[in-house]
Amino acid sequence: MRDVPSSNDITSVYVCVTCRRADEPLEPRDERSGARLFAALSEGEPDPALRLIPVECLSVCKRPCTVGFAAPGKWTYVYGDLAPETSAATILDGARLYAATPDGLIPWRQRPDALKKCVVARIPPLDGMKETA
Repeated sequence: MRDVPSSNDITSVYVCVTCRRADEPLEPRDERSGARLFAALSEGEPDPALRLIPVECLSVCKRPCTVGFAAPGKWTYVYGDLAPETSAATILDGARLYAATPDGLIPWRQRPDALKKCVVARIPPLDGMKETA
């Protein structure tokens, strides 16, 4: 039996469900690339250390599909250019690596190659930054 992590130990995986490639129609929304990626990520046994969260937009429209990893006290990462048909396992592997770090910084050599190439942003922990005078 797996231990259930506390809410502070859970990694949020934000998935833009409105992402779509330029050649995809606006409707139906559940057929967009982002919605298909979220569906692929949601298949199988859920990982108690990860919380999949569908979001309306991550404002990275030029680089669909987009996801983000975040957790309290950790750097947040945003990744784009992810294929909905082939990226689910890579995203989940990356999210587990992220969850295992104390600060969200996955060592470069341990990152899946796809995540090395598709970083959009790295955002400092909101609760861990000290002001400078």
